Amino acid sequence: MTDRRIDPQSQGGGDPADELLSRALIDHEDSAAVAMRVGGLTLCRQLTIIFHGRRDLSTINTYVALGEHGAGEALDPSELLRVPCYLDLADAQTRRDAEELYREQASVLREALRAADTVLAVWWEPLRELAASPVKVEHAGPSAALPAQLLMPVALRAADRGMIVAAVCSARTLAAGAPPLGIACVQQEVSHVYPLTDDPERCLEDFFARTQEHAHTMADRLAHQEASVQRFLELSGE
Repeated sequence: MTDRRIDPQSQGGGDPADELLSRALIDHEDSAAVAMRVGGLTLCRQLTIIFHGRRDLSTINTYVALGEHGAGEALDPSELLRVPCYLDLADAQTRRDAEELYREQASVLREALRAADTVLAVWWEPLRELAASPVKVEHAGPSAALPAQLLMPVALRAADRGMIVAAVCSARTLAAGAPPLGIACVQQEVSHVYPLTDDPERCLEDFFARTQEHAHTMADRLAHQEASVQRFLELSGE
């Protein structure tokens, strides 16, 4: 795995999120967007968190995109991963209060992304060894196969096993703190979420035991169905 860390101190002075926040808070249009960069990552060079608020729908949706994006940049919907982590600025009495709440809550999500990236990177080597398969870091989007929602738009894929490992989270307002995080393993019809702090090797051994048990169950079910069909054909004189 290529370690593509970047030094956050080398990204230049000032955070464009501050300027975007200022514009969003005084914007009298029906929608506004605020962006925050997340650097110093292992699996991807950089992520951008985008909060998009719409007055007409009374919503502030949260998206995460690969790379660095800023004001005025158009993004294709396929580049945006919607995550269920929401800003809650309703308790702000003043603009300064809103700024403080925004900074606190956005920082919570930023640190959650950094933690998930670090843990997912730690999974890379155990997954390669225990799955006996090359492992690639791939762009990931919403999938019905995942047992929870993606937190970041990247995942580990062990192609020879047909297996995906991704960081996931549960819905949470950021005012309540960091969202519940986990590492999801998916292989065909089997999926399971492990706590972020669990040992990767133990989790993988448990998951492979689950897939083996599922395979045995499916084989027994198929044999049962075949026996049922055979008896039916006998009754029909075939």
